Amino acid sequence: MGNGTRIGKVRGLGSAHQGTHHWLLQRFTAAGNLVLVLWLVFSLLLMPGYSYLAMASWLASPFAATAMVLLIISTFWHARLGMQVMLEDYVHGANRFVAILLLNLIFVAAAVFGIVAVIRIALGAV
Repeated sequence: MGNGTRIGKVRGLGSAHQGTHHWLLQRFTAAGNLVLVLWLVFSLLLMPGYSYLAMASWLASPFAATAMVLLIISTFWHARLGMQVMLEDYVHGANRFVAILLLNLIFVAAAVFGIVAVIRIALGAV
């Protein structure tokens, strides 16, 4: 008649049908991280110098700034997804809600901080 036991259905312990979406998001962000980190490594290896002005002028180019913002978004999103899985597995009750809320706030704040820093450098506010 359905999946699981009757007591599991009553307690709401069945599948939430969100696992596949979460799993796919982790794989997509991992693939994006791989491509973007490879771009970053090769870009840095090809740079003639690593002074502050050289790095700032490199990051001021539209392509580098856009790729760096995408790297920041993808990295923080991937890390948030992984931490969320850990919290869902090991934290229970009302503490889980608070932990996931804090997790989201911290990761969004850190990502926004990184994006604003890249935008400031790209627009010349060194």
